[in-house]
Amino acid sequence: MENRTEKQDKIVGMFDEIASTYDLANRVLTMGIDQKWRRTACEKAYNILNQKELTQITDVACGTGDLLLFWEKYALKKSIKVQKFVGVDPSTGMLDVARKKVKFAEFLEGKAQALPVEDNATDIISISYGIRNVVDRVEALHEFYRALKPGGIVVILEFTKQDRTSFIDKIVDFGMKSVLPRIGGLISKNYAAYKYLPDSIEEFLTTEMLAKELESVGLEMKFTKSFTLGISTLLIAQKPL
Repeated sequence: MENRTEKQDKIVGMFDEIASTYDLANRVLTMGIDQKWRRTACEKAYNILNQKELTQITDVACGTGDLLLFWEKYALKKSIKVQKFVGVDPSTGMLDVARKKVKFAEFLEGKAQALPVEDNATDIISISYGIRNVVDRVEALHEFYRALKPGGIVVILEFTKQDRTSFIDKIVDFGMKSVLPRIGGLISKNYAAYKYLPDSIEEFLTTEMLAKELESVGLEMKFTKSFTLGISTLLIAQKPL
């Protein structure tokens, strides 16, 4: 049986393998609706934080840098000055793509459980569709708390586990388990990676369970929202002042 370190390394290796086709697969599999989820997350987070000058936004498990593009776009739209954008990811393959795509951010190799960020240093920590892939999740949440400024916020977008009982739920479930791996596998030439996605959702937490974990490390829940028949969920929590 593989240990936690081996399991984490295996997940990182999988993302290295699909990095070059990751953006295309995301757009096709979500029909572009993931862009709306990211936009909503950024706009809501900026509204909750309600500040016009930020020292740093840190996107964890940043992948190819998609969410950082939205952080910058909506900061400009809301006339918010952000001194520094940082992307952190353990996958060198993903970071290679991100550095070519996102020129305004600094990218660092690192894990959510050991962020290369000083104590009380960042206003926002975001992680989109990545917390599910962190083996030592509670340890990572403690890291988020440590790195956040007092009053700073954690923004999580994730595919949380759902109790699917209705007819529509069963259609969504079929799409996630049967259609998604085939299309993702066709685009990436890596069926196993996209078979992992629905399997990892089944093994993950419900929205309520994840909210309780955020609260268990000292963060205060500020907002939750479910998108698109419960496929995606946004959670925002704040470090007390």
